[in-house]
Amino acid sequence: MRLDKYLKVSRLVKRRTVANELCDAKHVEVNGKTARASYEIKVGDIIDIQMGANHIKAEVVTVSEYATKESASTMYKLL
Repeated sequence: MRLDKYLKVSRLVKRRTVANELCDAKHVEVNGKTARASYEIKVGDIIDIQMGANHIKAEVVTVSEYATKESASTMYKLL
């Protein structure tokens, strides 16, 4: 799954366009390297997001095309 779609489906970022903009501005790292929106996410990847003063670091637990509000938080583990 693409990085921008994963961020939206897992609800780490509210909208996919915002996820795209964060990637373009180099505010998203995967496994310590700056990642583009088209990066393919795999289980076990560490995502690091810098949004202004907010800093989110999460590990990918599952990759799913769709997620309900309740199951979205099970897709990652905050570090």
